[in-house]
Formats: sequence, structure tokens, C-alpha cells
Amino acid sequence: MYNIQPNTLFTGKLIKYLPSCHSTNDIAVQMIQSENMVFEGTVIITDNQTAGRGQRGNIWEASSGENLTFSLILKPNFLKASNQFQLNVAISMGVFDFLSEFIDENLSVKWSNDIYHGDKKMGGILIENSLQGYQIGHSIIGIGLNINQLEFNNLRATSLRNITQNPLKYDLSEILKRLLENLEKNYLKIKNNNYESLKIKYLSNLFRFQKYHYFKRNGQQFLGKITGVDETGKLGIETDGYVNYFDFKEVEFIF
Repeated sequence: MYNIQPNTLFTGKLIKYLPSCHSTNDIAVQMIQSENMVFEGTVIITDNQTAGRGQRGNIWEASSGENLTFSLILKPNFLKASNQFQLNVAISMGVFDFLSEFIDENLSVKWSNDIYHGDKKMGGILIENSLQGYQIGHSIIGIGLNINQLEFNNLRATSLRNITQNPLKYDLSEILKRLLENLEKNYLKIKNNNYESLKIKYLSNLFRFQKYHYFKRNGQQFLGKITGVDETGKLGIETDGYVNYFDFKEVEFIF
């Protein structure tokens, strides 16, 4: 399973496949802690993740064998801890670029790392960084992407197959190969100091960017307009002519 040869320098050259596991991110942590050397670009992938995590501690659920659920180990020690949001941008745009090969419109990145088609979630990204001094030592990139699943039990979610109306299931090995190639391409952009162009693209494809919608903070709803994202990854929302910046757990989108 997943015996692929991606056209990359290092991403996906080593793939650890587990038919089932509690969390690929947790397995990645165990590998880093127990092995003398874990190669950058190592992928841990499973058909059935029983305790996957999303942002805010949410549980990520996916039908077994229908979707992509994996973790990627990177070593972005060229990034200062204060610039770690650059990695979020690179990874989310890597997923976005990959999906753009199949989907022409209504695709967006919901701050900070969810992938949406219209108002429905296609996938999520959870990045866990380990710091060494003022730099990032290693990063574990957890990605869950809905590919072949058709039913979501009334959840506000969709999949690549639902959107494209493909009568046949997508080959998950080929999907993984192409996704990893896009991830590395965007990762190398920030490594080669091309972050600004990536951020412009991120903002131009940001969910509900420059549009008025309702949000929730501390249990209270308010109307605001997303104006951008600062260098630390905080979301700028304009209300009554003033822009306030919110961290990941400080504000929620209302649908």
C-alpha cells in the first residue's frame, strides 16, 4: 500500500503505512523521540485513524479507507519561531494547489488551515512544532483530506469525489503522490525566501476575505470583515472601522 515514487527531493521518500492507528501525529512524535534519526519528509499514513485531532482539540473523523489521513515530518530549522505561521501558509497552499488541479472554483482556505469548497469542509491541517531555542526544530504536519467518502451524516463536509462527481473512486496512492509533490514545492518556496508571494496567494484565496459575516467571541456574536492575517498568524477582523487581531482560539466563524 502506498508504494509510490513522488517526484520530490525528500518528501515521501520514506512512507510508514499503518492499517489502523490512534493518531498519525502521535506516531510521528513517538518516532522522533525513540529513533536516533528520522528523515525529513517521512510520511506516516493510515486507512483508519481512531483518535485524529483537529484545531481547537476537535476530533477528525473519516471513513476508513476512503480518504487521506497522514502526517508529514519536516525540519524547518531555517524558520524562526516567530515566523512559524509561514509554514502554515506553505502547507495550506500546497493542499490548495493540489486540489486546484481538480476543482475550478469555490475552493478556499479557511483561517487558519482548513480547506473548504463553498461552505463545506474538505480537509484540515494540524501543525505541531517543536522549538529549539529561537528556531523550529521539527514540525509534524497532520493532514486529513476527504477524497472518496460520499456520506457525512449531516456534517458540513464534502469530498473531492462529491465535488467532481467522479463515478469511480480516486486512486489514493496517486492522489498522495501528487499531493506530496505540491507540498514540497510550496515548502521549498519559504525555504528559498519566497514567502511574500505565497502569502499574497493565501490571502487571495482566504475564506470570506473582505466580506462581512458573523463571528463569535466569548459567546457573543458580532459582524465583521476579514482584512488579513498578521505575521504571527492572527486574523484581522474589522468592526465599526477598527481592526482587531484574534488568535486561533479567540474567535469562531458562524455559518
